[in-house]
Amino acid sequence: MKYELILVRYGEIALKKDNTRRHFEHRLVTNIHNALNINKIQHKIHTNRGRIYVTTDQIMTSISVLQKIFGVASVSPAIQTQSSMDKISDIVVKLSKEVLHEKVSFAIRATRTGNHNFSSQDVAIRLGNDIIKATHASVDLTQPDIEIFIEIRDNDAFVFTEKLPGVGGLPLGTQGTILALIKNHVSLLASWYLMRRGCKQIVVNTNPSTTPILKSFYKNWFTNPKIHVIEPDKNLYKKLNDICVKDKCDAIVTGHSLYSNDHTELSKLTSIINNISIPVLSPLIAMNKDEIEKKCREIGLKP
Repeated sequence: MKYELILVRYGEIALKKDNTRRHFEHRLVTNIHNALNINKIQHKIHTNRGRIYVTTDQIMTSISVLQKIFGVASVSPAIQTQSSMDKISDIVVKLSKEVLHEKVSFAIRATRTGNHNFSSQDVAIRLGNDIIKATHASVDLTQPDIEIFIEIRDNDAFVFTEKLPGVGGLPLGTQGTILALIKNHVSLLASWYLMRRGCKQIVVNTNPSTTPILKSFYKNWFTNPKIHVIEPDKNLYKKLNDICVKDKCDAIVTGHSLYSNDHTELSKLTSIINNISIPVLSPLIAMNKDEIEKKCREIGLKP
């Protein structure tokens, strides 16, 4: 069956108070629009109580984009129908004939929001029986080969078989401005962690040869920060403080970690803290080498 839209879920945003949640959701929707537009994907977006729906003809390409947008917890390509048992059954039976047969087990995972004359359990029982009649597949609620999800929300129902993970975190641009002090791929990872917490980036690159890598990396995560290239000379701290004031930075992030064989790493970090006028954040400080290298590979910083 042809999927018609993508369900986009967020995590932490839902825990915020109403005004903050609406602000964060609006920012997330804006970021989704921008990322899809960058990739020249035609789309429409609408929201409804904790869900964002992206309608597009380019489902799989859109999913690969959505999975890299900060704040997106998971996505599901879905089919939309009316919230009547018969309408839902029609879709589910057609879908099940494509993915199930007598040697494959399945489970129905039904949720419901709104007022209906049936319960989530009623949905699972009815649809389970309809699927068995159509495919002769067996039910396994513990370790099924295929899960069929039905999400009923007021007058609409959405049917899907996958929940694909997103990057999570908070929408980029909701948590202030961070100066990212970059010299290698490890410090880029530190920058990424602060982007995942919703922080806009101002980049200071102390290694000019890495500028193309920086631009490619940030583009891959749908952001285009201002990049300052400066030499790490004796005037470094003055230059950093000047940039912090000019670009109104709230904190600085560095890639310092205690796994390094350089025993002066902590003293270098202390020197920055003592000479910079804003808070200094070091999200990698307690991570070991394997953890850092693994995460770098996950986010595309290393092959």
